Amino acid sequence: MRTYTLDAGAAQPVRESGFLADLNPEQRRVAEARGGPLLVIAGAGTGKTRALTYRTAHLVHQGTPPERVLLLTFTNKAAREMIDRVARLVPGEARRIWAGTFHAIANRVLRQHADRLGYGTNYGILDPQEARDLMEVVVTDTVPDLTARRFPKREVLLSILSSAVNTDRTLQRVVEADHPDFIPLLAQIDQVITAYLGAKLEMNVMDYDDLLVNWRLLLEDHADVQAAYSERFLHVLVDEYQDTNRLQAAIVRLMSSHHRNVMVVGDDCQSIYAFRGADVRNILDFTGIFEGAEIHRLQTNYRSTPQILAVANACIRHNRKQYEKTLSAVREDGELPAFVALADGDQQACFVAQRVLELREEGVGLASQAVLYRAHYQSMELQLELQRRGIPFVIRSGMRFFEQAHIRDLLAHLRILFNPLDRLAWTRVLRLQDGVGNKHATAIFLGLASTGDPWAALDKDVVGPSLPARARRGYEKARTLLLELGRPDLTGNPAAMFDFLLDRFYEAHLRQSHPNADQRVEDIRQLAHFAGQFTDYQQFLQELALVESISAEDVTGSKGGDEKLLLSTVHQAKGLEWDAVFALHLADGQFPLRRAIQTDEGLEEERRLFYVAVTRARKELYLCFPQWGNDRDQRRILQRPSRFLAELPHTRADLLETWRINPS
Repeated sequence: MRTYTLDAGAAQPVRESGFLADLNPEQRRVAEARGGPLLVIAGAGTGKTRALTYRTAHLVHQGTPPERVLLLTFTNKAAREMIDRVARLVPGEARRIWAGTFHAIANRVLRQHADRLGYGTNYGILDPQEARDLMEVVVTDTVPDLTARRFPKREVLLSILSSAVNTDRTLQRVVEADHPDFIPLLAQIDQVITAYLGAKLEMNVMDYDDLLVNWRLLLEDHADVQAAYSERFLHVLVDEYQDTNRLQAAIVRLMSSHHRNVMVVGDDCQSIYAFRGADVRNILDFTGIFEGAEIHRLQTNYRSTPQILAVANACIRHNRKQYEKTLSAVREDGELPAFVALADGDQQACFVAQRVLELREEGVGLASQAVLYRAHYQSMELQLELQRRGIPFVIRSGMRFFEQAHIRDLLAHLRILFNPLDRLAWTRVLRLQDGVGNKHATAIFLGLASTGDPWAALDKDVVGPSLPARARRGYEKARTLLLELGRPDLTGNPAAMFDFLLDRFYEAHLRQSHPNADQRVEDIRQLAHFAGQFTDYQQFLQELALVESISAEDVTGSKGGDEKLLLSTVHQAKGLEWDAVFALHLADGQFPLRRAIQTDEGLEEERRLFYVAVTRARKELYLCFPQWGNDRDQRRILQRPSRFLAELPHTRADLLETWRINPS
C-alpha cells in the first residue's frame, strides 16, 4: 500500500477578527485566549454570552472547521441564539457547529452508537409523563401488596433515581439523605428501580437521564468511541458551568481529553441549583482537574448602578469557597438601595403594592419591576394585596399560591364544612384516600347528596356499607377526618384546622407522593399562620372568595392591558433583570431559609441566592425586612434581619438608605 501525502502549502497568515473590536478588554482576552483548559469566571451582567459567542466566532474565523467545535448549553434557546450570533459574525459557517444542550448532543451521539450499549439506534425517548406511566406499571408488577405499607409514588421513585444518577450517589445514600421515611423499603425500592431500568432496555427506550448516563458509559466503556470524539472536537466550550452536575462534568472531561482545548464559562457566585443536582465543586475544582488551566475574569458589569454592585460585592465576600472578583459598574451613580424595616408581612405587602404604583407613575412600568423571594409561600400576603388593589401580576414558572394543588387539597376540606353540597370539593378530598377513584368519589357524593343533608348523612354513615372493601376503607378515613375537623374547637381556629390536617394525614401523603414534600409542608404551615388572623374558618374562606373574584387585568388608568408586575422566586429569576427589584422577607430563617443553613455548603448557597437577587436590579433595589413573623408553632416572634444584611460593613449607611414606615 502506498501512502500519498498532500502538500499543505505555505502556512496561512492568521486572519484578524475585526469584529473583536466590539468587545471590552476583558471579553476580548477571553475571545482570543490561547488553547488548553480555560476557566472564565463571568460575574453577573458582564456579557458572558457575548464573550462565549465571540470566542466561538473567532475560532471559526481563524480556521477551525466549524464541525470540530462543540458548544454545550443548558437550553436549546441559548444554543440557537448563540449560533445565530455566530452566523452574523462569520456568515455561512456557524450551522456546522455542534451546538445544543447536553441532552441534545447526547442524543446525537447515541443515535450512532446505541447498539454498543444494547439498544437499537432507533430507540425511543420517554417524556416525563411516559416515564411516570412506565414506573407505575413496574411498581404494580414488582410490589405484591401496595396496601401493606405506604409505598413511594412513581414521581418520588423517579426523583430518587434521578438524584442518584445526577449526583453520583448510590440509591441507599439518596434514600437515607433525602427520603429517610422510606429506609425500611430500601430493598423493595432497589428492586423496583432495577426492574424499571430493565424494562426500558427491553422496550428500547430511554428517559432524559438515560441520555446522559449512556453517553458517559459509551465514552468510558468504549475506548475507540471516546478517542474518536475527543480527537474530532478541537474545541469544547461549555456555558453556565456552575450549573453542571457530576455526570455532566465527567462528560466534558471525556469529550475534551485529547486536545484539552476546553473552555468553561460560569460564575461560582451564581451556583444556586444544588437541589437539582448541580455541584459547585465542578467550577471550584476546575483548575485542579484540568492541570495548567488559565483563569480569566469578567468583572465589568453593564447592568446595575455602582450602589447596587457595592451591596453585591460586600455580601458575597463572606463566602469562603469562591473565585474572588469585584464587579465594577459602567452605569452612572444611582440611588442607594433601600433597607425597608416593616412591621410584618402584611405591612410589607402594603408597602410593595404602594411603591410599585408610585414607581409606575414615575415612569417605571410594571413590566420593568419585579418582586423576588426565597420561597413561594412568602408571596402569599402580597398576592392578596395586589388582587385587592387590582394590580395585575404574573408569577414566573409557577401558580398563584392559592391555586397550587396542595393548597387546594386542604382548602377543599374546609369548603365541604362550609358547603356540604360542593361536589368538586368532595371529589378532591375523597380522591386523596387510597382506594377511592373518580367512580367511587362520584358514587359517594351522589349518595350523600341524595339525602338532602350530606353532612348528616356523613355523620350517620349512610353511604359506607354499600361500598367495596378498599373504597370503604378510604372513605372511612375521609369521613373520620372531616367529622373531627368539624369540631367547634377547630372551626373557630382556622390555623389549627390546617395543622390538624397536616399532622393527621397530609404530611405523610405529601412525602409519599411528591419529591419536594418539605417545600409543600412549609407552604401549608405558612398558610396556617395566615389563616390564624381570622376568627373562624368561614371568615377565612369568604376573604379568599372575595380576592379570587377580583379581576386584576387592569390598573386604573393603565395604558395597555398586558403590563404586569412579575413575582418570582430568586431561582426562577436568574438570568433576568429589571429596573426596580423588591426582595421580600429578609429575616433570618426566611432568607436564608432555616432548613437550608444546616451546613456550611448550604449557607454559602443561600448567600449566593441573595447575591443573585441583588444583581437582578438595574437602578432601584428595595430590601424588605418584616420585624415580626411566626415560628413553626405559629407563635408570633420578633425576627432578626437576615445575616446577609447584618454581614455588611458597619459603615452600612454608605451602602444602604434606611426607610422607616409611617403607618397611615
